[in-house]
Amino acid sequence: MQASELNYFKDILLSRKEQIEKNINGVSTELSEINASDLNDEGDHASANNNSMVESAIIEQQKKELSEIDKALSKITNGGYGICEMCEDDIGFQRLKVKPHAVYCIDCREIVEKSK
Repeated sequence: MQASELNYFKDILLSRKEQIEKNINGVSTELSEINASDLNDEGDHASANNNSMVESAIIEQQKKELSEIDKALSKITNGGYGICEMCEDDIGFQRLKVKPHAVYCIDCREIVEKSK
């Protein structure tokens, strides 16, 4: 992969990483405020609990994506970015445009998903 392409994907990954970190911090602050608030009735408690569970699930998913982004950034630095972890072929440029932190090519991704 050419240096200009690596820089293109590095910029995308860094931008997404910054966005996710802001989201996680914002949701964490919001959850802290909800937990600290004085809820008056069971309906308020149930609503806050439901929102808390949904937001916690979102945070976990975003933490996972953040980890994948960090791994991709490391691969850019160390070489190996854009190479499928299963078959070691190049991951297509279009696939990386859609998911810059992809670790599998399309064919291997399908194999992994079918095996789950």
